Amino acid sequence: MKRCIECLSAYNSANWQCPECGFLPASVDGTLAFSPEFSSATTGFRPEVFSQLANLEASNFWFRARNSLLVWAIKQHFQSMRSFFEIGCGTGVVLRSVSTAFPGARMAGSEILSAGLPYAAERVGEAELFQMDARRIPYDQEFDVIGAFDVLEHIEEDGKVLDEIHRAIAPGGGAVFTVPQHSWLWSSTDEYACHVRRYGAGELKRKLENAGFRVVFETSFVSLLLPLLYASRFSRRSAPAEDGMPELDLHPVINRALLAAMAIERGLIKAGVRFPIGGSGLVVAKKIER
Repeated sequence: MKRCIECLSAYNSANWQCPECGFLPASVDGTLAFSPEFSSATTGFRPEVFSQLANLEASNFWFRARNSLLVWAIKQHFQSMRSFFEIGCGTGVVLRSVSTAFPGARMAGSEILSAGLPYAAERVGEAELFQMDARRIPYDQEFDVIGAFDVLEHIEEDGKVLDEIHRAIAPGGGAVFTVPQHSWLWSSTDEYACHVRRYGAGELKRKLENAGFRVVFETSFVSLLLPLLYASRFSRRSAPAEDGMPELDLHPVINRALLAAMAIERGLIKAGVRFPIGGSGLVVAKKIER
């Protein structure tokens, strides 16, 4: 069901005009915009990063490894998924991978900044794409699975976002998240990326349980490469936050070596290993009906 972000009434309709209060979302550059006041400027992300990411994501080891891990996790826990909604879909690199893995499923994606959506539209033309503030999701019990991949760390009110995600998931569904971990890894890269936190041990699990979820899978990743990540962060910790891309724009030989290391790590996770520490965390949670 759709949900009016003004009067909060839920309704079934082919269009987005609320039958109760008459609210109709705006259009920004031809895209549906539920929070147009944030569509071109926000403290949570830099619009200029989208073009950089669009050029790096397809080949960079971290994005490729994360995509493979996410698709595996979704298949493991939501085999019969028929609808998927990605919050903060960026340039659509994850959405395309999920769409390929679930060719018959309905795909949807949102971004708070409209600048990312044209890139996503090129990659996943069949997906429903719109501008949205994750603290005000315009759906009730709509999607089998909702994903937020390296999104929550940009938002102060992450508990509010988790409440909204819980409401928007259909009965029996769930959610998948990735977040950066460990405050001791905080560096100028986090500042450049507009992060407000790196998650501590068990922090996301506690917040998910408070929002009405049951965590069914949890592991760290970028664990085998953690010493390299720490060395990279430490060497630039006091540097000005001017460029967050050095960790992504790598020599092809180095990129291939890191991709191979991540493939070994993914194989261990598939075999049942759960890493207690790592640069990132992956959590899968099922919705508990309230």
